[in-house]
Amino acid sequence: MSESTSRRLAVVTGASSGIGAATARALAASGFEVVCAARRTDRIEALAAEIGGRAVACDVTDEASVAALAQAVGPRLEVLVNNAGGAFGSSPVAQADSAEWRAMFEVNVIGLMQVTRALLPALLAAGAEGDTSVVCNVGSTAGRVAYEGGGGYTAAKHGTQVVTETLRLELFDQPVRVCEIAPGMVRTDEFALVRFGGDQTAADRVYEGVAEPLVAEDVADAISWMVTRPSHVNIDSLVIRPRAQAAQHKVHRQS
Repeated sequence: MSESTSRRLAVVTGASSGIGAATARALAASGFEVVCAARRTDRIEALAAEIGGRAVACDVTDEASVAALAQAVGPRLEVLVNNAGGAFGSSPVAQADSAEWRAMFEVNVIGLMQVTRALLPALLAAGAEGDTSVVCNVGSTAGRVAYEGGGGYTAAKHGTQVVTETLRLELFDQPVRVCEIAPGMVRTDEFALVRFGGDQTAADRVYEGVAEPLVAEDVADAISWMVTRPSHVNIDSLVIRPRAQAAQHKVHRQS
């Protein structure tokens, strides 16, 4: 076998930045050939060249784009990391923007479903030929606890959690494991900036006084661990926070 055909294959959505890009690097370091999927082709092409992977342009909210991703992946796949997601806006429910809520549900729930549905045959095929394959969905602590101004995002991430649980029940007798990781406060270059519409001051305020929030590499390291457990071990859910964050509203901030 050539190196490219003998290596295990992983797909990471939302791989153009943040947790997705860090996860692609971590999985490549663990021996996977990684398909880096995202909308920004320049970024994923650079990342794929860096890690010896493949870049596939994909908008997870578009069925045709997801079908093209499945075609590019091929007949077998060992690991799927559904990382594409995002938070848009922070208005209270009484002033909620319907378009922002729809966008969050589309990417965090519908997009996750579409990618999983399209790639499940390849995951099952790989599982049937050897060790079980793995689906790892990137949720959030927002999918466990509500907070003011987060109604749309918390609803969407609760959706991510419930889709994960449902999929695990539906595939209980199949050779595929289903996991979710739920990060707390993670400082990346874009997440908070996107949420606050490019307002850097508002984005910086999220992490103000927190000496050591998580970074993308911390979450990527945990994902890599989750998907490389022995085939009989399923990490149902893993909540990961910085030490400074005891709970959603309990964060140690230095003055």
